[in-house]
Formats: sequence, structure tokens, C-alpha cells
Amino acid sequence: MRPPPRRPRSLRAPSVPGAAECVRRVASAYNSAVNVTLPTPQTLRAALAGLLDGLPPKQAAQAVDRLIATYRGETPTNAPILRDRSDVVAYAAYRMPATFEAVRSALDALAGAAPDWTPATHTDVGGGTGAASWAVAGVWEGPATTVLDWAEPALALGRELAEASGVPSLRDARWERARIGAALELDPVDLVTVSYVLKELTAGARTELVEAAAAAGQAVVIVEPGTPDGYARIIEARDRLVAAGLRVAAPCPHSDACPIEPGSDWCHFSARVSRSSLHRQVKGGSLSHEDEKFSYVVATRFPAVPPAARVIRRPQIRKGQVLLELCTRDDGLARSTVTKRHGELYRAARDIAWGDPWPPADPTD
Repeated sequence: MRPPPRRPRSLRAPSVPGAAECVRRVASAYNSAVNVTLPTPQTLRAALAGLLDGLPPKQAAQAVDRLIATYRGETPTNAPILRDRSDVVAYAAYRMPATFEAVRSALDALAGAAPDWTPATHTDVGGGTGAASWAVAGVWEGPATTVLDWAEPALALGRELAEASGVPSLRDARWERARIGAALELDPVDLVTVSYVLKELTAGARTELVEAAAAAGQAVVIVEPGTPDGYARIIEARDRLVAAGLRVAAPCPHSDACPIEPGSDWCHFSARVSRSSLHRQVKGGSLSHEDEKFSYVVATRFPAVPPAARVIRRPQIRKGQVLLELCTRDDGLARSTVTKRHGELYRAARDIAWGDPWPPADPTD
């Protein structure tokens, strides 16, 4: 068998040998087996597993602990959090699957509200190693993507993963260094994604970033951690998007004010994430999965049809009934009890998930 071709020097990973080649082999084998070119959670996890080759577990643990502590604290905008390749590898392996799943959930909601719309161009602001871009490529085939970030080590690793992915739109993506926040200039584009970025910015920089995204994008997707302060940043961004003339497509069924009383609760959702090898090495988790909690907003300048209501808490299944907590278009927050007497709707309710539209378009499907 002929040896694999040598990669360009800019894509080599001397401190973590074999990473891109592992990605290439996994992606090639998977795509050949199922005849697809779209990235999936499985191919992403397999790709990231290769990044750990050559990175000592102790070093990975220290990098992850420091980065988590930094992200939970206050981060100055004049100091990139991801300082070098070991930081980037540890954080990518630890966080990319969760970011991918959260952003993919938001993008699925956009696709559900505008099923006939497909973005031709995409800018991923603060995209780092490209988790959101992988998610976009998993929903729509072929958008031309530009990833902007100010951490060159993150861009370098993201470029390496994309080149080795086997996904044409990822391999053709542009990776550009840019200061995220104040004075950011964005070219007009179909889709702008901003995931897990706003917390890193000052209040003023957040405002400028959201306004720049609103001016540039036909659709804007913003994702933040599913915490009270993450939700507060999403509501602030939502208000600015609406003020800029966009309409909310998800998760809300309307563009009016959020019906949740400030300080009483917060709107967030959950995505199931399979644990990577780094989770097991560093955190010693016994479960095969974890749940990523996130808040998000999707807004568009083109027609989109939000659902009449959305499930905003995990459905409670009881004997002969399902209890649903809903955010509705006409009645604000509401509770609905679906029983066996509802027939097909009851069977649909037993299969409904937190974050899904309600009622389903056709409960007999």
C-alpha cells in the first residue's frame, strides 16, 4: 500500500503526531461506508480522538482545568484564551463535540422554520477550531464558509481538521485572524453564526458584534451556555436583532418580548453529547454521555415560520398522560396535559423532546 501523501508544512502537527492523518482515515472510511460527505457527531468524535495522540494526559488535564476556570471567570478581550497548540488540542477535544451538538440543534430549528432556504455563504464569528462550521456543513451541503478568530493556534488546528475531514465545504473554508468584538467588519453573507463568544467580550464589544452580525447576515444564529447569565446575553442579543429589523425564527414562536419574568427563570435547552476519550482521561466520568445545556436565538431577514409553540422543559411522562411546558405564540408560557384520549397526539407527545416544536406538523408521521 502506498504511504499517505505528505501534508503541506503549514498543516503538520509535530507536537501531536498523526492527528490529521487519523482524521483523514476515519472520515474517509466512514464516508466510503455510508456514501455521505456530511460531517456527523461520530466522525467529529473520531477525528478529535486522534488529536490526543502525543499529548500527555496530565498536560491535557491541566490545560482543560485552566481553560474551564478561565471561561467561568471574567475574560479580558485583550488576551486570547487559547494560547498555544496544547491549549487548543485539549479544549477542542473537550468542547468541540458539545459545541457542535448545541449549534446543530439551533441550525435544525432554523431549517425547520425555513425548510426551503439554503445558505450559499456563511461566516463563523469567533469560530476557533470550527465546531459551528462542522455543524453548518452537517445541515446544508456546500456553503462557502469563512471562520474568523483571533487565536492563530485555534485557526491552525481548525484548518488542519477541515483539510482532513473529507467534507468539500470544510476543506474549502477560509480561516482568517480577526479581532472579535468592537470594530469588527463583516461582509454581507447568508448566515452568521456566533457560538459561545459573547461571554468573552465586554458589554460594548458584545453590542457591536451583534449589530455587525445583524447588518451582515440574512440569518443570524447565536448560541451561549444554558445558564442564567448565558440566557441574559441571548435576550440582549435577541432584542438587538429585532431592533435591527430581523424576525425571530427560533426558539421563540414570536418576536415579541420574552414572557419569562426577569430573574425568575431562564430559557435553555439540552443536547446529548457522547463523552470523548478526553472526558474519560481527564474527568473520570463513568457515563458514556453528558448533556450540554445551551441558550440560543435564530433571527432572519427572510420569511420563516416559527412553530405555534415550543417545548421548553423536559416532558414529564406519567401513566396515561404527558405534561408539557410550552412557550406559545398567543398565550405566552403555558402548560398542556396530553392524555390517551388525544389518540395520535398522545403518542406523538410520548416521543416529543425538550426543544421540539409543538404540536408536530403531522402526529401520524
